[in-house]
Amino acid sequence: MMRRLSLGSRLALLFAACTAAVSLGAGVLFSRASEQHFIELDQQLLESRLSLFRTQLAGVVGPAELGARLPALRDELSHQADLALRISGHDGRPWFDSRTQLPNTTPPSGLATLHTDGADYRSLAMPLNPSDPQSAQLTLYLDITHHQHFLQGMQRLIWLTVGLSALATALLGAWAVRRGLRPLRQMGQVAASVSARSLTTRLPVAQMPEELAELATTVNAMLQRLDDAFQRLSAFSADIAHELRTPLSNLLTHTQVTLTRPRSLEEYREALHGNLEELQWMAQMINDMLYLAKADHGLLVPGQATLALHEDVDALLEYYAPLAEDRDVTLLRQGQLLLQGDRPMLRRALSNLLDNALRFTPPGGQVRVTLEPGLRVCVANTGEAIAPAALPRLFDRFYRVDPARREGSTEHAGLGLAITRSIVQAHGGRIRAECEGGWTRFVIELPGNQ
Repeated sequence: MMRRLSLGSRLALLFAACTAAVSLGAGVLFSRASEQHFIELDQQLLESRLSLFRTQLAGVVGPAELGARLPALRDELSHQADLALRISGHDGRPWFDSRTQLPNTTPPSGLATLHTDGADYRSLAMPLNPSDPQSAQLTLYLDITHHQHFLQGMQRLIWLTVGLSALATALLGAWAVRRGLRPLRQMGQVAASVSARSLTTRLPVAQMPEELAELATTVNAMLQRLDDAFQRLSAFSADIAHELRTPLSNLLTHTQVTLTRPRSLEEYREALHGNLEELQWMAQMINDMLYLAKADHGLLVPGQATLALHEDVDALLEYYAPLAEDRDVTLLRQGQLLLQGDRPMLRRALSNLLDNALRFTPPGGQVRVTLEPGLRVCVANTGEAIAPAALPRLFDRFYRVDPARREGSTEHAGLGLAITRSIVQAHGGRIRAECEGGWTRFVIELPGNQ
């Protein structure tokens, strides 16, 4: 298969073709202009000589009268060696030729160009007396061979100039293109050097030409997103291993201890129940991870049913009421809200927010759910303040504000808020966390067309 031309080669050839076309056009134009200029000069010369000869030959009506005028004609013609004269009768018979070697063909009336016997002539054929139909015919011949040689030489020079210009432009264009495309080669080198261990490389946008600066910025942004995604993936993998290590270790230890000696049926049943709790927690975490994976791939498609969201909130508050009473926490709902959405998904999102709020509300505190016009839901609880830098990360998977709570805790894997955000985003909304005045708020804003 024929190798494809590189972009640099294509541009160099394009430059060469454009230069050749422009040079050729300019050369042809100059050649035509020069030729026309010579024609005009020759015409002026021939017309001036014609007027002179008409004056000298005034009254000549036949060869007899011509004989007395010939000495003056020859004297006049001797002053210009490249000029010749032929006088013919109205019937075409020649009366006088100033030279023996003149074109045998009868030139057309007026100005014409002839080529004969290796010589070029400009001819001007006019009647001696324009008012007399039987007047003799005067034909002037001007030898323009040197003009034609000049034009031919100029045409050869034009072709040579076109060829050299095209070659020079191709070479200079190739050099300029190669130099101009250096930023693209840098992009290629950066792209070739990108790997899982070197996602921090960036293109020098400040050194890029204006046309490539936007592309370089886009590539840098892409590399930054890849770097962020890889970091999150690496952290996610580490978090998964960390979260699964504790229950697996518990299962192994518990099982090994149980098998160290024979035990009663009741003891085996208790051991299996203990293992079952760990397995149920692991199964729940895996289900949550699969749910998040579906959300990442856009596979969460919420239903569109008319919901009285305040009724679902009341049902959830009733469900959590015993737990809130044990912790001396007050549950409160304010406002009403109707919207279009998926009831199971929204109830799961609100349940995760309420569960999170109850876990971090101190005794005597309050959890408040506010339903506002404009499709805005706020779940707020009193408690310790959260650092502003940690607020955006609350929705990351396996993230906990207090890292010390990670060890030994298998009740919560840190996926609830991440699932809540996925559900809100699947409904076309957004969620954010705020912390001020002793209150931590999770604010959900759903689009107006819901």
